[in-house]
Amino acid sequence: MSFLYVVEEADFVFLKNQTDLTDGNLFSHLGKLEDAGYVNVEKKVKAKKSQTLYSLTKEGRIAFENYRKKMSQVLGDLTK
Repeated sequence: MSFLYVVEEADFVFLKNQTDLTDGNLFSHLGKLEDAGYVNVEKKVKAKKSQTLYSLTKEGRIAFENYRKKMSQVLGDLTK
């Protein structure tokens, strides 16, 4: 989600390269995020090749922001 948070949208290959996950693992994670309503999936054809684009939904952005805030609090507590 962190990669999708900083870009408007990304294709599967970009996310795979950034995360270093296998195709199956990445597909599984993205599927669960889509099922939760956090990720939007758009399939299209570009230069006669299929392309799958992923983007965060409004709910996904809110969930990630909440996660980030919570993690900042937890990590901040470790330094006390």
